[in-house]
Amino acid sequence: MPNRRRKRGAGEDPPPPPLDASSIGGAVLAADDDVKKLTFPITTILASLAAAPRRRALPFLELNKGLLPDEADDEGEAEVVSPLTDPADGPTPPPPKRPRAAADDAASAPPPHQRRLWVKDRSSEWWELRSSPAYPDADFRRDFRMGRATFAMVCDALGAAVAKEDTALRTAIPVPQRVAVCVWRLATGEPLRLVSKRFGIGISTCHKLVLEVCGAIRTILMPRFLQWPTSPSSSAAVKASFEAGSGVPDVLGAMYTTHVPIIAPKVSVSAYFNRRHTERNQKTSYSITLQGVVGPDGAFTDVCIGWPGSMSDDQVLDKSALQQRAAAGMMAGAWIVGGGTYPLTDWLLVPYTHQNLTWTQHAFNEKVADLRRLAVDAFRRLKGRWACLQKRTEVKLQDLPVVLGACCVLHNICEARGEPVAPDLLQDLQVDLVDDDEAVLDKPVRSEAAAKARDKIAHNLLHRGHAGTAFF
Repeated sequence: MPNRRRKRGAGEDPPPPPLDASSIGGAVLAADDDVKKLTFPITTILASLAAAPRRRALPFLELNKGLLPDEADDEGEAEVVSPLTDPADGPTPPPPKRPRAAADDAASAPPPHQRRLWVKDRSSEWWELRSSPAYPDADFRRDFRMGRATFAMVCDALGAAVAKEDTALRTAIPVPQRVAVCVWRLATGEPLRLVSKRFGIGISTCHKLVLEVCGAIRTILMPRFLQWPTSPSSSAAVKASFEAGSGVPDVLGAMYTTHVPIIAPKVSVSAYFNRRHTERNQKTSYSITLQGVVGPDGAFTDVCIGWPGSMSDDQVLDKSALQQRAAAGMMAGAWIVGGGTYPLTDWLLVPYTHQNLTWTQHAFNEKVADLRRLAVDAFRRLKGRWACLQKRTEVKLQDLPVVLGACCVLHNICEARGEPVAPDLLQDLQVDLVDDDEAVLDKPVRSEAAAKARDKIAHNLLHRGHAGTAFF
């Protein structure tokens, strides 16, 4: 067959001669004269190798392995077994065994490349400058809407709730810096990316700090600084203060409802559509409501936050805890002064809204407007201090009540500690004050007894000299 192997020795080169006993280092001495001519140079090379200093032999498998300090010879080198090694020097001794202690140390040694944590290098020079004692207190108040003493009080009150411990990866952010991130965000309404650059903190960390601090303010500081006057002594003090300034008796507070702009939500868009703002600004607007009751000192005593902006003021009132408190009989013998967008009830005193008012009714409306202006001014200072209420915020809709509640609490703290508001912060600030002329005329009267009580109050104001009108 064509593929059948030819017989050995038929037409092929003769096999190489077998190894002879006189072979040295694997070099074969053939009987051929041409081969004998190569014997002398090979022998000379092998002789020079045999005269070289003796070195310890290593197996081929250890060529790429490092040597321990005790494995190197006097010259710091090791020899590799080669076919050119002279066998006349005797058998090659085996390599010395590695000591057990050295082997254990090598096994327990850390790997040469350990895992490293990558952290972006951010500068906190802006915050370090403002947190230093050398920074002027006036500039600090300008930046954070409160002085150092008030800021330190807030940090001390929230320290246990917002403090974190250091970890092996990084040190925890100090409590003052955590509170400062939240206060600056509320005061300026800056985007989170700018707040991140100022404080040298990641954007997601800044967002988390704002929500954490606002939640702590709501849990810890709101019960202390935003309270309804429930005790008889506190209620009597509030009523006396209002009556001394206006002549209207039994007033516990002035009520007002404002709107906070938001980004159009993904669900129930029509519920948050603000028709009044859209018509006034000629731009589609979405909002949520913030209803608040203000005391004679300009501090909030009750807030209702988060109802959609399409709801009217009386609808928000019906959903509030204030209405539930009145339904439970806790508002008996007291008045809350409101605007013309609210109904007249047994505990809610509103101005006359019908046409052709008498002198007595007009004088009463002026006094009610003065009381209502206390609430409007409080809301103006609230929005002036915390500019986040003037802009469409990046906070999620479900988190907005906590953030707005924190703004109200911080407003009360500033009012109680006499922190002024910079006049330029109040310039060009439009609070959504709805004049009585724009209110719904002939608002339904929910209580005939309340209508008679209002007429009596108006008569007493006129005849006791508390009307305060120029033409009487």
